[in-house]
Amino acid sequence: MTFTHGYAANGDLRMYYEVHGQSATDKPPLLLIPGGGSTIQTNFASIIPLLSAQRQVIAVDEEGHGRTAATGRPLTAENSAGDVLAVLDQLQLDSVDVLGFSAGGHTALSLAMQHPARVRRLIAASTFFSRDALPGEFWEGMKTATLDNMPAAYKDADRSLNPDPGHLERLFELDRQRIVGFPGWSEQDLGRITAPTLVLCADQDVMGPEHAVRMSRAIPRARLLIVPGGHGDYLGELAASDGDLQAMRATLPHLRRFLDS
Repeated sequence: MTFTHGYAANGDLRMYYEVHGQSATDKPPLLLIPGGGSTIQTNFASIIPLLSAQRQVIAVDEEGHGRTAATGRPLTAENSAGDVLAVLDQLQLDSVDVLGFSAGGHTALSLAMQHPARVRRLIAASTFFSRDALPGEFWEGMKTATLDNMPAAYKDADRSLNPDPGHLERLFELDRQRIVGFPGWSEQDLGRITAPTLVLCADQDVMGPEHAVRMSRAIPRARLLIVPGGHGDYLGELAASDGDLQAMRATLPHLRRFLDS
């Protein structure tokens, strides 16, 4: 399987990206954006080989995650969308399909709202657009969360790539502040999205399926898919699936059908 990797510069930020598989004339590349605390490997390692057998797949590590070093700026959906644009420009890609998971879904939504011509199709997976998607206890808990609250799979993955003891703490704080400071978008904001969109959620997700329904109704002509499972197991996400890929294999045909339609 063809594999290349590199870095794209956006100011001081150098975003790490990987390209899997061959480009296809009839299918645009699919861009994958991992969730908070996660990396290309922990979020998508199991599904990339299956997706890239049929289309080219590009995956990125957001700021402070994996092989993308942190800078002095805050990690926000808008900043990260700018980093993704730098990757697309470096690879000379006019438009791509985009799948963003969890906090990476915020980046994907921001990209689709700010740069609609660059997003052909959008999959917003296990993400939310407004703060009322989650209960007040969640927001209070995030204000006081510590590294002890981080899944072991994420800690182990980061330490294997970045042995500097301060790296993991910086990663956690970037993610914590990103969520605590997330302002949310209105339904009118989502109404600006022009890309055909699939809102994807699990029935036991962090946010309830009711929020996914709201999102799908706010985005023009969006489709909705609610699958059995938890936060990311249907993508093979390591912390959620713990190596059990049954949910991922069941969901994959639905993703392919949406992307190919």
